[in-house]
Amino acid sequence: MSTGWLCHELYMWHDTGASAGILPPGLTVQPGTPYENPESKRRFRNLVEVSGLLDHLVPIRPRPATEDEVARVHTRAHIEKIKSMSAAGGGDASTLSPFGQGSYEIALLSAGGVIAAVDAVVRGEVSNAYALVRPPGHHAMPDLGMGFCLFGNVGIAIRHAQETHGLTRVATVDWDVHHGNGTQAIFYEDPRVLTISLHQDNLFPPNSGGCEENGAGPGLGFNLNIPLPPGCGNGAYLEAIRRVVIPALERYRPELIIVPSGFDASGVDPLGRMQVSSEGYREMTRLLMDAAKRLCGGKLVMAHEGGYSESYVPYCGLAVLEELSGIRTAVDDIWAPLMAGWGQQDLQPHQAAAIARAERLIDNIF
Repeated sequence: MSTGWLCHELYMWHDTGASAGILPPGLTVQPGTPYENPESKRRFRNLVEVSGLLDHLVPIRPRPATEDEVARVHTRAHIEKIKSMSAAGGGDASTLSPFGQGSYEIALLSAGGVIAAVDAVVRGEVSNAYALVRPPGHHAMPDLGMGFCLFGNVGIAIRHAQETHGLTRVATVDWDVHHGNGTQAIFYEDPRVLTISLHQDNLFPPNSGGCEENGAGPGLGFNLNIPLPPGCGNGAYLEAIRRVVIPALERYRPELIIVPSGFDASGVDPLGRMQVSSEGYREMTRLLMDAAKRLCGGKLVMAHEGGYSESYVPYCGLAVLEELSGIRTAVDDIWAPLMAGWGQQDLQPHQAAAIARAERLIDNIF
């Protein structure tokens, strides 16, 4: 087994300005650090190196996506807006998506990084891959940015896989705590892509990601949302993977699985209210790897999305990479003993009921 690893220092240079978390600073709001800043990603990368795991990963070099590649997903007007605003010093792509000078070029490198990871896996150069890219992408709509996202990295990479490699059945499993509304919008009428999103119910965007959003036209049945109540831990997430995600994948039989990988469902994330631990992410990875081996020769790509706990994202990310590579390092999760003792980590009845509602949608996949 070989695992590809993609990262670039320029991802850390994407500038999201100053804010108080997600609030604009002003006379009554003290300026501070925005949640979407480089630190959790940089610490993730650094822990991979310090653990020694980096020496066992296959480096994948990112390249910028072309405007034509981005235009397979986004309108030319949106691309030009981000390009011109970036050249003029920055702005906001629409809703909670501030960026600075040069972010257009970095966003192209982010989308191109996921493309490069997909190419490496589809060509068999590596068994699987993790693309630690920034800015994230799963909220970006065809005509606007949203939720820290400028371009839809995973959507762009899937269109590339369709156009360049001829893939006709690609599945995404988005475990970011926020609904992957952008990815959903891109493929809502496309049966060639099965989009699955596990997320905290009605967190962000508001009123988005319900079970009733199940695709349209030829894509009816191929969009699957699993909105989970706040407070879900490893028990609920693993149950959702086993009862909904894996059966859906087995019914669909994809040629490639891509995970928009956010670690903001962790128990200490400031922008979510879930309780997943690094061991939860490790087990979810194992389950998806097993499914990928059965269904598509192990072809699995993970593209980094959210996760805003500087202290915990690195341990969640390392656990995922250890599972992808089959190599356990000597690094222990320092949060593990505390989180293991938290109440209601096991599956709760109201969580099981929410999972059961999503489970009924599997029959719509054909």
